Amino acid sequence: MSYTFPVTRNPNPKPKPDPNGLAFGKQFTDHMFVMDYDEGQGWHDGKIVPYGDILISPASSVLHYAQMMFEGMKAYKTEDGHIQLFRPEMNARRLNRTNERICMPPMDEELFVSAVKATVKEDADWVPDAPFTSLYIRPFIIADDPALGVKSAQHYRFMIILCPSGPYYAENRGKLSTTRIFVEDEYIRAAHGGTGYAKVGGNYAGSLRASQKAHECGCNDVLWLDAIEHKYIEEVGSSNAFFMIGDEVVTAPLAGTILPGITRDSVLTLLKEWGVPHSERKVSIDEVIDAAKKGELKEAFASGTAAVISPMGLLHYLGEEYTINNREVGALSQKIYDTITGIQTGKIPDTRGWVQRVV
Repeated sequence: MSYTFPVTRNPNPKPKPDPNGLAFGKQFTDHMFVMDYDEGQGWHDGKIVPYGDILISPASSVLHYAQMMFEGMKAYKTEDGHIQLFRPEMNARRLNRTNERICMPPMDEELFVSAVKATVKEDADWVPDAPFTSLYIRPFIIADDPALGVKSAQHYRFMIILCPSGPYYAENRGKLSTTRIFVEDEYIRAAHGGTGYAKVGGNYAGSLRASQKAHECGCNDVLWLDAIEHKYIEEVGSSNAFFMIGDEVVTAPLAGTILPGITRDSVLTLLKEWGVPHSERKVSIDEVIDAAKKGELKEAFASGTAAVISPMGLLHYLGEEYTINNREVGALSQKIYDTITGIQTGKIPDTRGWVQRVV
């Protein structure tokens, strides 16, 4: 089905920022997408309007009971001037998995992708072309019923905002660099039966205390352990974690507590194609630390939309620090990063149907 949306253009467009000095998620484009949902009517009246503040009731459900979700994706400019998305249909599927978990209405996948493409196309001149830059895309849904009471809302608002962004980690400006990772053994991110696999704001609010602990130790991010035994590795921050122990790359299985990352799926596909031994299995922090002590932990990296691939150079665990690969970017991490970003930016041909062109 083909979708089109009316556009109200911003009469006061903003000056474009210097693409070589972009931070992550700080500046926003001239337009945004807005669409409503009502029971009995479904999703309706999608439109593109000038970017600006929104008005909601102080009694809105999202403010009191956190019924909301969001997605994260990017648009890239190729060397020949085209703009393209990376596997947007997977974001649409994940949106609906999240919506099902928190009792929000599903959305037609083609409607979602069409809305994203239309919004990006309207602000196509905001897509930066400097190295390590992209246009970050944030689709989100909030429940804005003006009524108190713990129940599913009857009205929702879907929006898409865009921001030209530099690297997620400032250290990655100009090159891929390693990070220092704090292993959290007190707080948890998610438990079985919870919302770990869903992209909801509460997951991130609950992670802030551990992030503070990490920063106090001079670390960039948190490595989460399981909720029951505080033993098995789950995620790094909001990214999926990979460890190369000996010749095998291991990552946690999708068992309901970690996010089914689109970059994660892409990494696993590449490893399979390249014949790299890999497995999705439970891996304990003790196994990783023991491998680090023996020199068998060859590489470790996180994968996600924001950073794509973020190599780990050091683990801080129970007051001790363990270096990985002399704190240098490993050959496999670099190859995966170069391949995925090459496909995203059109430097490497897309032979898997991962790219969708916008303009």
